[in-house]
Amino acid sequence: MKLWTWVVAFLLAVVAALGLAYVNRTTILAVVAHARLPHVEPNHAVTWNEGPPNAPPGRRPPNVLFILADDMGFNDITFNGGGVARGAVPTPNIDSIGHDGVDFLNGYCGNATCAPSRAAIMTGRYPTRFGFEFTPAPVAFEKMVGTEHEDEDFVLPKFYKDRLAQMPRGSTSASPSAVNMLAVPGSEITIAEMMKTQGYHTLHFGKWHLGGVKGSRPEDQGFDESLGFIPGASMYLPEHDPGVVNSKQPWDPIDKFLWPNLPYAVQFNGSPMFQPKGYMTDYLTDEAVKAIRANRNRPFFMYFAPNAIHTPLQATKADYDALPQIKDHRLRVYGAMVRSLDRNVGRILAELKADGLDQNTLVIFTSDNGGAGYIGLPEINKPYRGWKSTFFEGGIHAPFFMRWPGVIAANSRYSYPVGHIDIFSTAAAAAGAQIPKDRVIDGVDLMPFIQGKAKGRPHQTLFWRSGQYKVVLDGDWKLQSSEAQHKVWLYDMANDPTEQHELSQAQPARTKTMLALIAAQDAQSVRPIWPSLLQGPVFIDHPSGQPQRKGDEYILWDN
Repeated sequence: MKLWTWVVAFLLAVVAALGLAYVNRTTILAVVAHARLPHVEPNHAVTWNEGPPNAPPGRRPPNVLFILADDMGFNDITFNGGGVARGAVPTPNIDSIGHDGVDFLNGYCGNATCAPSRAAIMTGRYPTRFGFEFTPAPVAFEKMVGTEHEDEDFVLPKFYKDRLAQMPRGSTSASPSAVNMLAVPGSEITIAEMMKTQGYHTLHFGKWHLGGVKGSRPEDQGFDESLGFIPGASMYLPEHDPGVVNSKQPWDPIDKFLWPNLPYAVQFNGSPMFQPKGYMTDYLTDEAVKAIRANRNRPFFMYFAPNAIHTPLQATKADYDALPQIKDHRLRVYGAMVRSLDRNVGRILAELKADGLDQNTLVIFTSDNGGAGYIGLPEINKPYRGWKSTFFEGGIHAPFFMRWPGVIAANSRYSYPVGHIDIFSTAAAAAGAQIPKDRVIDGVDLMPFIQGKAKGRPHQTLFWRSGQYKVVLDGDWKLQSSEAQHKVWLYDMANDPTEQHELSQAQPARTKTMLALIAAQDAQSVRPIWPSLLQGPVFIDHPSGQPQRKGDEYILWDN
């Protein structure tokens, strides 16, 4: 009898321990994740390659400065009269690019998530043409996002464990570097490679997220110098730094994964990781300013891609303290991050002017996708519906400006739809480079359209795809198809740009025709390099952190 007492006690202890471990699983996973973080060296100085001491005589090709914000919502800047916290965070420097050049009223992202959108920008091609269909993410991330949910949720995410066998070799290991195996093929031609054919010095700052294996890193894909981080996110400062103010979203599995798994680190041309100096956005700008100065006497292409304003939500105390009128803590941290980004864009523009380069530089500004619903802020994509990960306008309709004094008239507005895929061809034409002839380039040079030399639409159709979730914009009509839901949405964008009135039942012939356009585009696409490991709901009309409600619109996002 005594033995049975001990057995029962032991079993109860095991059950209790397992229960405790389950309740504290996030903390336990965080400890394990921290233990796996790569070694990061102390900060050390970066020495930028110096151009010639004097500018050559005669006219020189224009510099091209491309600034890509991360997860910026359409309503995060004050250009259109809105802004964070209803205008409490002015963005005069970002706004100035649109005021001094052209505002693309219907500028579209390459995708609704960051990496495929960046691949479209870098190549001028739909990423489905070369299999880079999903955002590279560690398996542990996919599992967490594909399984975690609130108890009251009725539309649950899925994690496809059986698809792990289809993943590229080495990409499913527990190593933090395993995700780097998920990469844009080295055979793709990037903007940087194209600009180098015209003698441009090419520079990359910040986020890459297009692969880290040999052949896919920025220094392998045409960049002479690269300072930043290969994965899709980074800490802005250490979590417990005395100068940082943090905001965590307890409902969000993405947030739960990022905090313990992200290092505070950069690399320079593939060096060992080392710590930045200060707040990440400030640091990247410090170095970009130095690089502009070093290259003032030769043409350069600069890809400035800070992680601002992607999660984790971290602001400097100084920027946070400057916004006491915003009472909501999360919104105040977010607004402080936008404030920092705008200030740093201003510093880069000021350096161009100080070096006498601003009149001969094509400046492009946009965001990789719309604002993220998972941060829980309802107005970041106003007036549009939807969020990052959705192909509703809130996910893909971004601020999109170009400035080139003397070439683009100030205060220009261009209303026909254009896309990130057009940046490649526009930059190539500015530099005098030849577009590759051995592959389909989906983008076009926008300059003749901006200047009124080319008539009509740059694109009759634009396409997006993320697994079974597919979209076509044909003229003024937009159709979304979620095959997993057996559902379509059809909108007349000319008369309903905020997608309020769904017309598929009223327009069956048009719906059928547009589904055929999607099928024809699918026939030109290739199989994804790796499969989607998760499928989860993203509700359209409210951000995360609010309960799911019966009858609310949602899409199923594959990644």
